[in-house]
Amino acid sequence: MKKYLLIGASAFILGAGSMAYVSQQALASAQPRAKTYRMLGLFGDVLNTVENQYVTEVDDTKLIQAAIDGMLTSLDPHSGYLDPESFDDMRDQTRGEYGGLGLEVTSEDGVVKVISPMDGTPAEKAGIKAGDYITSVNGESVLGLTVTEAVKQMRGKPGETVSLTIAREKSDPFDVKLVREVIKPKSATARLEGDYILLRIGSFNEKTTDEAEAAFAEMKAKNPKAKGLILDLRNNPGGLLDQAVGVSDLFLEGGEIVSQRGRDPRDVERYNARTGDMTGGMPMVVLINSGSASAAEIVAGALQDRKRAELVGTTSFGKGSVQTVIPLRGGIDGALKLTTAKYFTPSGRSIQKTGIEPDLEVALTREEAQIIANRTYQFSEASFKNALNADEGKVRRGAHEPAEAPPETFDVKKDFQIARAEDVLRYGSVAATPKLPKPTARMAEIVNKARVAEAKPPATPQK
Repeated sequence: MKKYLLIGASAFILGAGSMAYVSQQALASAQPRAKTYRMLGLFGDVLNTVENQYVTEVDDTKLIQAAIDGMLTSLDPHSGYLDPESFDDMRDQTRGEYGGLGLEVTSEDGVVKVISPMDGTPAEKAGIKAGDYITSVNGESVLGLTVTEAVKQMRGKPGETVSLTIAREKSDPFDVKLVREVIKPKSATARLEGDYILLRIGSFNEKTTDEAEAAFAEMKAKNPKAKGLILDLRNNPGGLLDQAVGVSDLFLEGGEIVSQRGRDPRDVERYNARTGDMTGGMPMVVLINSGSASAAEIVAGALQDRKRAELVGTTSFGKGSVQTVIPLRGGIDGALKLTTAKYFTPSGRSIQKTGIEPDLEVALTREEAQIIANRTYQFSEASFKNALNADEGKVRRGAHEPAEAPPETFDVKKDFQIARAEDVLRYGSVAATPKLPKPTARMAEIVNKARVAEAKPPATPQK
């Protein structure tokens, strides 16, 4: 409102000699508006044609909702339209309780893709993995459906069985049967790992900061002499920004945690930590991987930039955008989920598309090391065709041999990344931790040899 008042005052001050200039400006601004009105008229013509000529009767409400969702999803992968039912579901999810399977999903080229299964949910217990494609629900194809429509089919009454058809890289499609549960994912849990406390945060909902603080306090009471903390943010798809700020604040004594910047360069909002580190300065290591996204990356980036913790694992997902949920008519007509800003770590880094690289790169398994080396399959923000661009000149690190992977003698029942995090705490820093031999990427060597062979000119046939 203030902006409009200022514009009005400026126009009032203009003298008669400026009227021609004003007319030109008005004409210039009217031209793109006229084009917009023409395109809205085109939309009405298309809707009318579909209503009258489509092979079966159509539901106008569904058509218009789909059009709105299509408009928003064309902007970036994380914007979209939530109909009233989906808006209610989203609010239930952020409150930390809803009925479903426990999947964080998105859409890619009309296919539903899993970002991450949530800890302790039917999806995680069934072995569904980040990057899996869901092609049908209860035998009905979800190809071409919006995320909202697909999620509707997966949500429902607890106790009911749901069958998902999963397409996975280098695997034939297969069916998984799950039973819906009331999803009450405890977003933060903790346990003792020898002399260290392992604090696991699986998502960021309204309860996360309180749950993380309580879980840590419980373990600290069990072992008051604990020597360090491992914060596990692997496969954490993100969630509420204020909870990411709250969790970061638990470990910092002040200073910036994150900033977000909108379209206007002057539109900057900064979030700062208050005095008080709940651990009393306990040494920390943060675990991340390609499934660590959004709010999880805010926490990891803040603790890394502020030199509060070192990071172990693999490069994070790379979602550096902020979505604002905007209710329409108080939620009666649903809501818009609109990307309104990018976030930046305390040092000014935008990790959009590029992700946060760990201080010590450690593949969880030897198979994962091969994947990283070959880049045959790396699901990240950069995988989306319409993802927002990264900062100029920045690209996500390409195929390479990871620094470390489990040696053949490592016990496969143990978690190699946790073991290396414990080593970093034991030796005091990543720099002081003895490094393991770099894993050999045999497939990458074969691929490189093939490329060299292709680059050579063909041999001249002998006569």
